This record gives sequence, C-alpha cells and structure tokens, in this order.
Amino acid sequence: MDDSTRRLARARESALSGQRPAQVRPEVRASWDRARLQGVHPDRSLPPIELAADRVRGLQREHPMASVWPTLLGTLRDAATQPGHLIFASDSAGHLLWVMGDRSARSVAEGVHLVPGALWSEGKAGTSGVGTALALGRPFRVRGPEHFLSVAVDFTCSAAPIRNPVTGELLGAIDVTCPTRAANSLSLSLVAAAARLAEAHLGEQTRQQDERLRMRYLEHVMRHKGIHSALVGADGRVLHSSPGGWLPQRWPWPPREGPATLPDGRRVVFERLSASGPFAVHCTDGVDSTGEALLLHALGRDRAWIRLDGAAHELSARHSEIVVLLAAHPAGLTADALARQTYGQGGKTVTVRAEMTRLRRVLGYRLGSDPYRLLGQTVADFLSLDDALATEGVGELLDRYRGPLLPSSRAEGVEALRDRLHQRLRGKVLSHGDADAMTRWITTAHGRDDLPVRQALERTAISPM
Repeated sequence: MDDSTRRLARARESALSGQRPAQVRPEVRASWDRARLQGVHPDRSLPPIELAADRVRGLQREHPMASVWPTLLGTLRDAATQPGHLIFASDSAGHLLWVMGDRSARSVAEGVHLVPGALWSEGKAGTSGVGTALALGRPFRVRGPEHFLSVAVDFTCSAAPIRNPVTGELLGAIDVTCPTRAANSLSLSLVAAAARLAEAHLGEQTRQQDERLRMRYLEHVMRHKGIHSALVGADGRVLHSSPGGWLPQRWPWPPREGPATLPDGRRVVFERLSASGPFAVHCTDGVDSTGEALLLHALGRDRAWIRLDGAAHELSARHSEIVVLLAAHPAGLTADALARQTYGQGGKTVTVRAEMTRLRRVLGYRLGSDPYRLLGQTVADFLSLDDALATEGVGELLDRYRGPLLPSSRAEGVEALRDRLHQRLRGKVLSHGDADAMTRWITTAHGRDDLPVRQALERTAISPM
C-alpha cells in the first residue's frame, strides 16, 4: 500500500468514527453521509442479491443495455483480460447484469456479492463505482479506502453512467474494477469513452427504430383528413405530427390508450397501433366541424359495413352490434350499459372493454370513452330511415329498407332497435293502403309471412273500384 492509499485509509477510519478529515474528497464524504442515512454499515452490510438467475438472463436479453454490452466489452476487452480485473454493467437501479473477468477475480468477487443480480446502489452498498456514478450522474472513480464497505477497500473502481442520448433516460452504468495496487489513472477516461461510444450506438439504434415506425405507421396516422394527428412512441416521444408543433415534443406521462387532455385543455385520443406501442394521437376538439362523416350500413346485413376517412371496413358481428348501439345513442353508453345491451343481464364490462380496444383499431380517434360514444358526424342507414318515416312516401321508404337491422343479432339492444324500426315501417305500409307497397312487402324475406299485410292486400284487391 503506497503512502497516498495509507492516508486515505486513515482518513476513512477517522470519518467512520465521526470525524470529518480534510483528506477526503467532498463527493466521497457526501456519498458516505448518504450511505449512513440509508442504514448501510461499513462492516456488516453486503449488497443484496435481489434478482434470481432467470430474471437476470431475461434482462440480459431484453434490457436496453443488452444491445450495447458487446460494444462495451469490445472497447474494454484489454482491461477484462488483465489479471485481477473485472468489468461489469448495471441497470439504472444498480443491479449488476453482466460481470466479466478472469477466474481468480470472479472468485474474489463472488465473496463480496459482486455477481449478476446483486444491487450495488449507494442505498445498499454505499460508495462504489457503480452506485456513486449513478447517484452523481457522471463518470466517477472510487479509490480503495474511499469505498464505504470494508470488503471493497482493496479495490479501485472506475464507472460511468450510460443514457439513451435521444430520450435522456438513464439506462445503467459500466465499471472497471481492479486491485488498487494495479490501478491505472487512465481507467476512468477509458470507461467514460466506452460509455460515450455505447451512447452513440444507442442513439443510432433509436433513430433507426423511429424511422421504421414512421415508415410502417405514418400513412395510417395521417389518413384522417383535417384532424390534428401525430405518431407517438411508447416512451412518449412525438415521432411525427401534422401540423408540426401542435403537440409537445414529448408526452409528459406514459402514453395510455384512450382519451387524454393537453395542458392547454384540448382533448385528444390515443390509439394503440401495436402491443408495445407506438400510438396514433388525434385531436378530437372540433371534430364535428372538420371530420368526415362516418357512414354506417346495417340494414339487411348480418355484419355492418362502414366507410371512414375514405376507407371501407366490414365489421365483425359483435363489433357491428356495438357500433349500431353507439350510433343509436349519440350521448354515449357506459361500459355497464353497453354490456347489458350487447350481452344481456350477465354481460361483463371487462368483455366490453376488450372489444372496444379491438374496435378502436378500426375506428381510431372516432371512438370516444367515458362514456363510449362515436365522435364526429355519423350517418347510419337505419337512423336515416327512422327519421324519414315522418316525411317520405311509402315507396321511397321501402327503397331504403334493405331488410331488418342486423337480422341475425340476438343482442338485446339491437333486437329492440330492429323491432321498433320494422314495426314502424310495417305500420306505414298498412296505414297507407297502397297495393303496390303491400305487394313489395310480402314478397320480401322479412314480409312473406306477414299475414295481416297479406289480408289487407287481398281486401284491396276485391274492393269495388
């Protein structure tokens, strides 16, 4: 041990006994104070091994640091092969994910819990390369006795935090540790350079991923004419907006599917485009005046057909029922009410919410929540016919009536709408007394078994001229 290290050791002993020796760097002294406040004991504490082996293996595959670990290892390979040296990388909390070094160094490291899965944060291990670099947010070197734990005082650690340069998110840290007698003053510069290289690699990866997302989803997001729209990543970053600048560069909270409100009070809807993101975002303020009408055809069809923003879709039977019910209730329906009208008294709201998530992939920003409702103008054939019953002639009404509303549906709410419209039109045919209209009615699939209309037609045929 050289004289400088001996002085540090004496200063450490003085500090641990309650004194404040001048030989200790302010950053180290502050780190020791933080460790004491969090209950770390220099002689009785060891970093806990918090992550099981299978969890560590999962993180080694999935953590953002996984993609740059080969870059870090390649940059620091010379240090990794020197006797007594270790290279390790942690996540942002200080959990060690990768530990590399020769067999003898690994054996010593295992005795002090310097192994994958161990938590080397300041709150659990006191002053150390990884923990203090993460706490300070900058490269930092901890020399021998500057460590808070007594088991680590024979080692020198040089560590640097690693961030995603695009998002600024702290991802973890890289550390080179060796016996203090073999420490090199250039090790901190080398580790800092490796961290910068890894960040550059991460930045390029993020930019490439952003471009792939734009190429895949941008046409879908921008197809809504006249609507402020944007493509937002799962991390909240705005990847594209039209017009530019209507959203902040980053959404301030984790994006969630459904309605949200901007700080200025404008209402938006987030539409999940894939299981892990990204999201399409559409401003719903003013949608009535700027949005194109949603066209809905459900008469005489078991599966409704819609046209939205220039695209046609045939809905599933269940989604057909839901859209018809929402069109008939412009003020909206709660999940509970929609469950009853679709599935009956035993309907579950969780089932409705799952269906609405799937339906949002078709309707996008036009599907509102709390309560569920169709946003913007909706033109539905069964509603238009219902309105026309008071003003149009029976012939024109029959021209509109392609058949009962979703004839195969057994949803209670749809059955009620179907029966009401059918009986109102049938009543118009009977009250009008027109033979041609009654003939048209009984020659259709939905009217051929209608005995009262058939009898009325027969009376018309035998009545005197």
